[in-house]
Amino acid sequence: MTEENKPEGIVLTPEQEKSRRQRNIAIGLAVAFFILLFYLVTIAKLGPGVLNRPL
Repeated sequence: MTEENKPEGIVLTPEQEKSRRQRNIAIGLAVAFFILLFYLVTIAKLGPGVLNRPL
């Protein structure tokens, strides 16, 4: 790289990039799990009648 194209800031190693990606995937899965959990708890608290109401 020339001085003009030199990246600014921190440059991660391939191991750090892999670790960051795995951490981001884990966080995304945890968030999706909690969203699903809140949805299911909400439906359970409303009861089965919520599915039989007219649209």
